[in-house]
Amino acid sequence: MQGTIQEVLDLLDLEQVEVNIFRGISPKDRWQRVFGGQVLGQALVAASRTVEQRVCHSLHAYFIRPGDPKIPILYEVDRARDGKSFTTRRVVAIQHGEQIFNMAASFQVPEVGLEHQFDMPKVVGPENLEPEDVRRARLADQLPEQVREHFLKPQPIDMRPVEEDDNLLNPKKGPPYQDIWIKAKGQMPDDLAMHQCVLAYASDMSLLDTCLIPHGISWFSGRLQSASIEHAMWFHHPFRVDDWLLYTHDSPSAAGGRGFNRGLMYSRDGKLVASVAQEGLIRVRDTRQK
Repeated sequence: MQGTIQEVLDLLDLEQVEVNIFRGISPKDRWQRVFGGQVLGQALVAASRTVEQRVCHSLHAYFIRPGDPKIPILYEVDRARDGKSFTTRRVVAIQHGEQIFNMAASFQVPEVGLEHQFDMPKVVGPENLEPEDVRRARLADQLPEQVREHFLKPQPIDMRPVEEDDNLLNPKKGPPYQDIWIKAKGQMPDDLAMHQCVLAYASDMSLLDTCLIPHGISWFSGRLQSASIEHAMWFHHPFRVDDWLLYTHDSPSAAGGRGFNRGLMYSRDGKLVASVAQEGLIRVRDTRQK
């Protein structure tokens, strides 16, 4: 992942190679597979660049194959429909001649209608929580050296958990809930579509963690095979990613080697601006000696 929000914006600034075809690249420090949030954000950028005067209100995506960070990703946009109020786009991401990801996104002419929402949870504000880079520096010595270097790299999104578990290798078991304040590190342009794309990028950074909390399993244990399988997102109100957002998570179920997770995102003034749902692969390896 990238160290500053400008680097993320550069990552999301796709090259248009043909009508409805865009090309994206991955950060040079990715060594295993492409980060799922990157593909989500880039695909939404590709779709948004084929739409005018309409705002994305939902997207539904499937991760089909691991992305190869060493080569570019081609995004092909199908202009499925341009209606009076709604516009529909389908995006396919391709590497090595095969689909690695596909997404359907819907855009709407802004309008006024009935409104209600769940209230934002009452939690400690982000200014009273430890900055992420400070927390990572404090906890890094718990990790093996080969993991520590990546763990300490500057992150583009400041993520401040409301309830912290400082044991990285053996986290305590708990109910499948977590609240995290998130905010882009740096100023963003006044472009709602780009704020949506960056929020899509950030939405994949912590959601799958939630289904592991009841089981006390760490990403750093070497016991997990995990990956995002599908991801859906709904945008309810305009927002800014460079202002603090409360990302509240829950995981209603884990079964069949999959974990199901949901998220609600609130602005500082309590407005529900986006909702997320994701299912991910969470296989636990048997690491005992045979």
